[in-house]
Amino acid sequence: MKVVTSGSAYLDIDAYACAIAYAELLNLQGVAARAVSSATPNASVSKSVLEWPVTLDNYAPEVSDEFVLVDVSDFEHFDPLVVLDRVVEVIDHHPGFEKFWTQKLGHAADIRRIGAAATQVFERWEMSGLLANISEQSAALLATAILDNTMNFTGQLVTEADVRAYGTLRRYAKLPVDWSEQYFQECQAMIQSDLAAALAADMKRMKPETGLPHVFAQMTVWDAQALIQQHRQTISEWLAVQGDDWLLNVISISERRSYFLVEPLISQKKLGDLLRVDCQDGLVVHERSLLRKELVAMGLAVSSSA
Repeated sequence: MKVVTSGSAYLDIDAYACAIAYAELLNLQGVAARAVSSATPNASVSKSVLEWPVTLDNYAPEVSDEFVLVDVSDFEHFDPLVVLDRVVEVIDHHPGFEKFWTQKLGHAADIRRIGAAATQVFERWEMSGLLANISEQSAALLATAILDNTMNFTGQLVTEADVRAYGTLRRYAKLPVDWSEQYFQECQAMIQSDLAAALAADMKRMKPETGLPHVFAQMTVWDAQALIQQHRQTISEWLAVQGDDWLLNVISISERRSYFLVEPLISQKKLGDLLRVDCQDGLVVHERSLLRKELVAMGLAVSSSA
């Protein structure tokens, strides 16, 4: 059995979609596979998505099972059910661990700069010759993951491959014409209904070499300005409990901007040095949407050149 899984902290729409859709493909190819996760889906797995007739498998891995990792390659953040020595494939778009996995797995490690891991899974469907057999739900999941991870195609990491994958998947997914706006508004409603849970579900602790604040939370919504105006105090208080060096990136899809809430002085200096911005009022509005992984890549680049 191949167990397709992802990270331990949370399960976002990219990981959720990739696990389900890739397990479906493997099974069609005659390879027994299950999509499994110990993590809880975060707010990017919206209400409508959760209601689709497809889900993760309730399965406990056995000693002979192998593991396929999607949307993660940092072995410190694997789902706890993963056994490192039995990982046979990695599909990811986060930087930092390319060399380790290439040495370990060769071509079975597909780690590259691209908008969404869902695009990489789509390409496997396409290369298999089985794309016409993809379920409507898997197509919809992959398409939605591409929307989310490319920030509705406004992110810097968007590639032609992401655009092409989404265009093809839409034909199989039968999504509404206004699905993008509906999806991101649903994500915002879920976040606002339980801010603490949303923050906890997409928060990472950064390593010193990134040069970023130690606690880094992120959320993608339709209207970031409205969310911060209404809930800034609650958000700040929750993040302050997590540590004295924190940052929240709220990606505003409707405005194509990132709002960085960064109140601790040490955190302001780190973000200010990296982006060359003034953080004194604790809120930076960046004129272009930025993902956490983009900031991580920027920070690592600065660190390596120092």
